[in-house]
Amino acid sequence: MPVASVQSLAAADRLATEEVALVDRCARGKLALTGAQAAEMLNGQVSNDVEALGPGDGCYAALLTNKGKMLADLRVLRTDGELWLDTERVTLQVLFDALRRGVVGWQAQLHKRTLQQALLSLVGPGAAAAAGVEAAWARDEHANREARIGGAPVVLVATDLGVDVVCAAEDAERVRAALAAPEVPEAAAEVLRVEAGRPRYGIDVDDATIPQEAGLNERAVSFQKGCYVGQETVARLHYRGKPTRHLRGLRLSEPVPGGTPLALGEREVGRLGSSVVSPRHGPIGLALVRRQVAVGDELAAGTATAVVTELPF
Repeated sequence: MPVASVQSLAAADRLATEEVALVDRCARGKLALTGAQAAEMLNGQVSNDVEALGPGDGCYAALLTNKGKMLADLRVLRTDGELWLDTERVTLQVLFDALRRGVVGWQAQLHKRTLQQALLSLVGPGAAAAAGVEAAWARDEHANREARIGGAPVVLVATDLGVDVVCAAEDAERVRAALAAPEVPEAAAEVLRVEAGRPRYGIDVDDATIPQEAGLNERAVSFQKGCYVGQETVARLHYRGKPTRHLRGLRLSEPVPGGTPLALGEREVGRLGSSVVSPRHGPIGLALVRRQVAVGDELAAGTATAVVTELPF
């Protein structure tokens, strides 16, 4: 078991921003691809350049419709033996179905890993030390390496907030104990995600969202790779057009639930996505709002007001 389980969000935030905390993310969807043509096959399915990844590298990508709308977002890691993928649980089946169809005719095999593997996130400035890796290595997001923790084989992955630890589900408890980091609710990490301005699928973006609208082109899209599903729309919008919506931060006058309509004057211009109370910024949120909404505009959010701001906060 972890050293302690911290339920107070104030205490959890202090650990996650000043020391180190553990967040259980075992529920995320996990898949793997093996085979000589696995990278080539996946490269034609997702928006980022998977074939360019070497062992120990990784990237963030999106699975799109042929009209460039996001069906899922995912992390892709190239380890020594496979391509390892993780995604929001809500998009796992969509991703699995697309890849199950995609591997037909290729020297590639798709494997389920959601129940077979655990995913534990170390968050905070002490994450690298807790995982036993160099701080410089942990700053390279998506870098991954094999290691052993508590005698169990693990894969360590650098993230924007710390280090993820992937292990077999049956090894999860001894890995937790060896990491010796207090466990905190996912809500604590969600505050940091919102502060950083990173949208989450199923909350801030969905299957009506084009990556550029959510500010994801730099992270999730390669404009140098070969063809992939949805490429034409994504490239045309990037080079010639302007999205009708854009992701913005909101400073709220009071806590407001996600899904609340946002209005500029009499016109609805979007709906609130993520909504948290930050110890540093107070009530804040993320939203996809109409293009005409500018930084500094004050929107109505139910009985509250929401001032539009650039991201990150």
